[in-house]
Amino acid sequence: MSTLITDECINCGVCEPECPNTAISEGEDFYEIEADLCTECVGFHGEEACQEVCPVDCCIPNEEHKETEDELLEKAKKIHPEETFPAVDELSNETSLFRNPDRKNANL
Repeated sequence: MSTLITDECINCGVCEPECPNTAISEGEDFYEIEADLCTECVGFHGEEACQEVCPVDCCIPNEEHKETEDELLEKAKKIHPEETFPAVDELSNETSLFRNPDRKNANL
């Protein structure tokens, strides 16, 4: 599932440069995440970079846009064809939130 930014966003912008997919941009009222570009940092980090840096915890899972680890990794490969990614079964707790029980929102 992609991540979304709630209206609790304080527009600090700290999340935008952390996204490996440039999925975050300044919206009309607060920052937004483009779901088609959000990979939940699968292939890059063990948890979503935006969630990790957000000072008000407004980057949350988007329950209306659920995706599997495999789907997110395939999306990352399409967005970054120049990158080499491991096979989905070779992802670790450092490259996939699905394998990281210590991440924020692990209970979701």
